[in-house]
Amino acid sequence: MPMRTPLRRFATCAVLLLCACASVGPDYKRPQQAAPNAFVEAGPWKVAQPQDTIARGHWWESFNDPVLNDLEARALKQSPDLKAAAARVLQAQAIAGITGSFLYPELDLVSSGFRYGVSGNRPDQPSKAPLNAPYAANDFRVPLYATYEVDVWGRVRRLVEAADARFEASVAAYYTVLLTLQGDVAQTYFLLRANDDLLRILRENIELRRQGRDVVDARKRGGLASDLDLARAEAALASTQALAEAAAKTRAELVYRLAVLTGTLPEQFQVAEAPFAITPPAIPVGLPSDLLQRRPDIAEAERRLAARNAEIGVAKAAYFPSITLTAAVGYESSELSDLLKRDSSIWALGGFLFEPIFTAGRIGFDVDRAKAAYDENLAIYQARILQGFQEVESALAGLRILDQQAKYQAVAVTNADKATKLAYARYKAGLVALIEVLDAQSVSLQAERDALFVTSNQLLTTIALIKALGGGWEGRPMPTPNMPAPLATAK
Repeated sequence: MPMRTPLRRFATCAVLLLCACASVGPDYKRPQQAAPNAFVEAGPWKVAQPQDTIARGHWWESFNDPVLNDLEARALKQSPDLKAAAARVLQAQAIAGITGSFLYPELDLVSSGFRYGVSGNRPDQPSKAPLNAPYAANDFRVPLYATYEVDVWGRVRRLVEAADARFEASVAAYYTVLLTLQGDVAQTYFLLRANDDLLRILRENIELRRQGRDVVDARKRGGLASDLDLARAEAALASTQALAEAAAKTRAELVYRLAVLTGTLPEQFQVAEAPFAITPPAIPVGLPSDLLQRRPDIAEAERRLAARNAEIGVAKAAYFPSITLTAAVGYESSELSDLLKRDSSIWALGGFLFEPIFTAGRIGFDVDRAKAAYDENLAIYQARILQGFQEVESALAGLRILDQQAKYQAVAVTNADKATKLAYARYKAGLVALIEVLDAQSVSLQAERDALFVTSNQLLTTIALIKALGGGWEGRPMPTPNMPAPLATAK
């Protein structure tokens, strides 16, 4: 018999059995999440399904800051957290590949060669050897073994389905890390620039208070001011200097934080001071509803839900018998020179059927576990969607309120500055006590700090909205440098 005949029979049996296969367990259907039809803060929206592959824009470029653009590029290239997330994607891809390999027959070549001796006192006496005489013999074998689990009930296909879904979930998790990293870089940078502006305000106030202290000192020497006035002026100056030192400490911490986010050693990283001249981008009216779909954390939860659904089928398949086909072809000979001759060929066909009879309820418990795991992930998925709506609503409300707050704060700054100038002029004219000047200066300083806080909050809340929407509201392609190959494939 030709050697390829057993393999043909093996393949024919496998194909015939495979044609009769059916996957047990529920087929996955994305759940319909009950959610509001409209955002309270932004007009009509409609609920849509997660779609994290929709293109996101280079949203940080809308702030028109080249330093921020450079920091984002460096973080994308060098962040250890992002590299770790990419490595997890590669692991998930490899696991999916390993699982998918079980859909195909396994071929193994197990070559062997032995020389062995046989006892003369053996119970079985071959006809070709002298009775009760020991002898030695060779055995050379070159068999090719084939095994294949016929996936009659879809157990392996459900395993592949689950592994593929987990791989897609790992891709979504990568984009969650990416979006979080980009948002953290932007927010830390904005805090740094706000701190730079705070340092500027404090330095200007230090200079004003130093000049005021000098005026009080001159008036004291002229008998027009008391020691109490000078002590108050010195205290106000020292207090402002202490605030400036605290702001300098905060700046160093923010710079080091940016160094870590961009994957750089702190001693090799610097960001020069610059004015806080960043303006939040205008949010367009009528944002399209598919923006919320792009949230990668929602997509990750949905893909993990699909994996859990497939695991129910895997658990249910254990109720049914498993069928494994085996085949072997090759050569066997006692002489190496005759090993590859036609007469030395060997072959075998067979199969196994395994059916659990009594498992003390183990299979049923495993099905219950799989269903409970699905319910858990369904609740997680629903919670992620609701969290997305809550975060968008909060950010939009925050921006609306902060816009009105900024207008009030601008009026406060203008009037506090005017009051300080008037109080200082009246003091020099001897019409008021020094305490009124110091109080006016304190109010003016606090008003400027509050205005800076509002502006900083507007930028931070804008970033929070961008993250809540899954990466801005523009439809330009995502950046691709340093992206692992499976991410591009998955997209």
